[in-house]
Amino acid sequence: MYLARRMTETGSRVISFNTLCVAAITLIRSFLIVFEEFSMSLLVSMAAFALASSITPGPVNIVALSAGASFGFWPGMRHVLGATLGFTLLLLLIGFGLHETLQQWPFLTRIIQGAGVAFLLYMAFRLVTDNGLLSLGQQGTGPSMIQGAVMQWLNPKAWLASIAGMGVFVANGEAVLVWQFAAIYCVVCYVSLGCWAFAGSFLSHYLRNAASVRAFNRFMGLLLIGCAFYLVI
Repeated sequence: MYLARRMTETGSRVISFNTLCVAAITLIRSFLIVFEEFSMSLLVSMAAFALASSITPGPVNIVALSAGASFGFWPGMRHVLGATLGFTLLLLLIGFGLHETLQQWPFLTRIIQGAGVAFLLYMAFRLVTDNGLLSLGQQGTGPSMIQGAVMQWLNPKAWLASIAGMGVFVANGEAVLVWQFAAIYCVVCYVSLGCWAFAGSFLSHYLRNAASVRAFNRFMGLLLIGCAFYLVI
């Protein structure tokens, strides 16, 4: 009886191990099949779209430039990281049906638009009224990660890029494509916005007095006001 029981237990373990191996092999084969389905041209197209949407000027880019100029590269990158994570979350939610939900309740879109205008005007006010002394030795932290993330959710450029990108590359709503596009966009967005923060830190070498810093910040503030005005018309 003992020998029969041991043989039964051994047989069960062998069956469990074989089942695990089969499941692992099946999973690996599934990943390989999925990888083969994604042609290099599709990946390049996704990356090119992400680059064109992220590197071109917009409210988040302007704030990244200003943060890099006023507070330095690494404080500016805090804003960049928050904006990147915020946009990636927005992109994923758009890919999984948020846009269709908003279409059913149009007033939510108007609320987001109004909040976006208010937030842009708030950021513009902070830039226009800045005394220009932070980059000349006073302690300053610059925009936070949370502000960067919120700004993307209130940024019309981010919404348009998310909706257009998902419509082009994930028209069939395939979950794997949604995640892949979001992963590519996350990397490209972080690098692109980081370039704006770096450009700002480079410009800071030429902003040697409070007057020049104030002039620069006021110009950035006027650009943000222009973005807010664009939302209204």
